[in-house]
Amino acid sequence: MKNVQIILDSACDMQKPEADALGVTLLPLRTNFGGEVFLDGVTMTHDEFFEKLTQAKTLPTTSQIPPFDFEEAFRRLHAAGSEILVITLSSKLSGTYQSAVIAAQETGIDVTIVDSENVTAGERVLADLAIRLRDKGFGAKEIAAKLEEAKKHLCIIGRVDTLEYLYRGGRLSKTSAIAGTLLNIKPVLTVRDGQLAVLGKARGAKQSNNFLNEAITKRGGIDFSQPLMLGYSGTSDSALQEYIAASREIWEGKLESLPITSIGSTIGTHVGPGAIVVAFFANEQ
Repeated sequence: MKNVQIILDSACDMQKPEADALGVTLLPLRTNFGGEVFLDGVTMTHDEFFEKLTQAKTLPTTSQIPPFDFEEAFRRLHAAGSEILVITLSSKLSGTYQSAVIAAQETGIDVTIVDSENVTAGERVLADLAIRLRDKGFGAKEIAAKLEEAKKHLCIIGRVDTLEYLYRGGRLSKTSAIAGTLLNIKPVLTVRDGQLAVLGKARGAKQSNNFLNEAITKRGGIDFSQPLMLGYSGTSDSALQEYIAASREIWEGKLESLPITSIGSTIGTHVGPGAIVVAFFANEQ
């Protein structure tokens, strides 16, 4: 069996204890709260992030992983005789992918780098597929080729509960935010061509839950033989549990348990608490 070491960035919303358990290297993005810098998922948990976010007067900023962090990891894993596979969040959302490329050039080490063209649970299911393939004995380049093919069927959809953070982050005008709040609008988001995009708008939780289910149906349903992930933002998963109950027919009898992750700072900064997300490989032909 080949010794493949997988490097992930924290935008996949895996936290360090889980990464250690899965045998992968997690490199954190930085989150800056008024000059105080935290390492996402390492020195600051997702719960701690949202506790700070809801109390902060100004939005935090997030920054990419610097090339030096990748260089250090590449040299350490290469010295151990490992093949190295890196999976990053979308290159259109962060410079982290480019940092990995620069680090590979600087070190001269043969590193296989995959741009997930996704983020949060979307990046995570791709990482989970890579881990599954690693455990079956595939090499780094073989895994990367399979991930590139799988990306064609990767789908992520999510619902935002509040418009406050889209407005505070400059992604929504004040007029739209006020009107949307009064009408109880819940934007439904996706990742398209590596960038966040609005899939539609729904009024209230019930209508937005139905919107998510319809979006899954339009993609031919979920391929349950592949990894999937549900996610939530904030310190409570109550909104996600309500969605799961409202979409019971999708999940019943398919899995012993549903994989669930909390959303970290990379996307959490923009969507705020109460958001939910579903990432899966579509069953489309």
